[in-house]
Amino acid sequence: MDADRALLLDQQLCFALYSSSLLLTKLYKPHLDRLGLTYPQYLVMLVLWEHDDQVVHEVGDRLGLDSGTLTPLLKRMEAHGLIQRQRDADDERRVRVRLTDEGRQLKIQARAVPQAMRCLIGGDDDDFAALRASMQSLKQRLADAPEPG
Repeated sequence: MDADRALLLDQQLCFALYSSSLLLTKLYKPHLDRLGLTYPQYLVMLVLWEHDDQVVHEVGDRLGLDSGTLTPLLKRMEAHGLIQRQRDADDERRVRVRLTDEGRQLKIQARAVPQAMRCLIGGDDDDFAALRASMQSLKQRLADAPEPG
């Protein structure tokens, strides 16, 4: 590919990922609005529904979020009664995050979201598995890439 063609917007992997992510998040919004969640809050809930009672940094590690981003998000979720934050009894420096009863009950309503998204996006189980595997592979390659500069 010549140098000028390589600079075309539609040739950029970063733009394909960015614009796809924006569109995907936009499609999620009405479903998450019904749950009273933003997209980042939904991701936190997915992590906690999978494994409740975690230290904040474990949630952050799973989502790739630092504590400066995650802490205000968790505070808002706590104010809405979805989670409870509490200092770890064994190590006061650590904060544990647990689902409240309301947060656990929300999982029942949230079960409809993945299927609704599949219907909107289209494709079968194999298509979704291939896309997910491709994205997970890209994520790993990016994580393993040497730091620039």
